[in-house]
Amino acid sequence: MALTLYSHPLSSYCWKVLIALYENGTPFDARMVNLGDLEAKAAFKTLWPTAKIPLLEDGNEVIPETSIMIEYIEQRYPGKLRLIPQEPREQLNVRLWDRLFDLYVMAPMQRFIAQQLRPAAERDLGIIGESLTELRIAYDMIEDRRGNYNWAVGDSFSMADCAGAPALFYARIVAPFSSGHVNLARYFDRLMARPSVKRVITEARPYFQYFPLHDSIPAHFLSDAPETA
Repeated sequence: MALTLYSHPLSSYCWKVLIALYENGTPFDARMVNLGDLEAKAAFKTLWPTAKIPLLEDGNEVIPETSIMIEYIEQRYPGKLRLIPQEPREQLNVRLWDRLFDLYVMAPMQRFIAQQLRPAAERDLGIIGESLTELRIAYDMIEDRRGNYNWAVGDSFSMADCAGAPALFYARIVAPFSSGHVNLARYFDRLMARPSVKRVITEARPYFQYFPLHDSIPAHFLSDAPETA
């Protein structure tokens, strides 16, 4: 029985799981969920009460939480690329970086964007300021700990990179990297060149118009045209 992924093309957390699926060509059925539609949201709640996307369904099993989904896929539907390494210490490092990207990049980025969805007069400037500060701290932390690796943990693409790609794509729109973030910028470019990442961005293009910071998305992400200097 095929996996079913409930998701939305704009969701950074959905990108994380999609990238993992695309990396190994794992077969799945895609179901788009529009949580802005009250009827669709109510129906989705019957599957998972929190109505949070993405959500993975495998027969009678329902698997929430992106990191758990990726580990589930790794265990039940393994592919050629191991997204969770075999060596215990490396496993911990992958899970650590996965958490760092989710908690310290993805989370403040989403809090910032949530404020942009509100009328200008109702936006909480405190939350906006705190979110930007947290992102800059996260950038510095990543920059200092990047090392000379190709990917987040060593030279093999992993679950940590599945988390890093969507987190940094949207965060960079909210708070661009500084000139001092050389290692981070190189890592970002490497992520954006990954075929699985290119695919989720391409699939999201028809929906970018609904993203509140649409005008700040770099033009080369909105078409197949190469980036210009």
